[in-house]
Amino acid sequence: MTTRPKSPPKDRAASATPATAARAFLFSGKLPPRAVFYSRVRRGGKYAFALVFVTLVIGMVGYHELEDISWLDSFHQSALLLSGMGPVVEMDSVAGKLFDGIYALFCGIILLAATGLLFAPVFHHILHRFHIEDTRDG
Repeated sequence: MTTRPKSPPKDRAASATPATAARAFLFSGKLPPRAVFYSRVRRGGKYAFALVFVTLVIGMVGYHELEDISWLDSFHQSALLLSGMGPVVEMDSVAGKLFDGIYALFCGIILLAATGLLFAPVFHHILHRFHIEDTRDG
């Protein structure tokens, strides 16, 4: 039976990712490095973009199939509802009106969720900073 030669121990500080760096600062009483903060902002931005993109596609397909609107007008209608501006095209069918109402309510929720995903890392950073200042006082 042959044994493998032991490799030298890895330098954990040199191979630290933002996630491991965040864990290292979890109970140290210090703010994590800026790389950790930026990675959290980037992750929140990716999730918010994906959520908005999927919602936009759902609206485009719904308007195109239910109301027989062109793809460009479907995009325009979906984008304006998703941004909170309101509908542009008048719906003719009952199914189109139901979809329009449900999609408008859904877009309001998605707008709030995407905003929360974007600002959560910033609020977390601010609250973490206040907590550190509070523990230093007493």
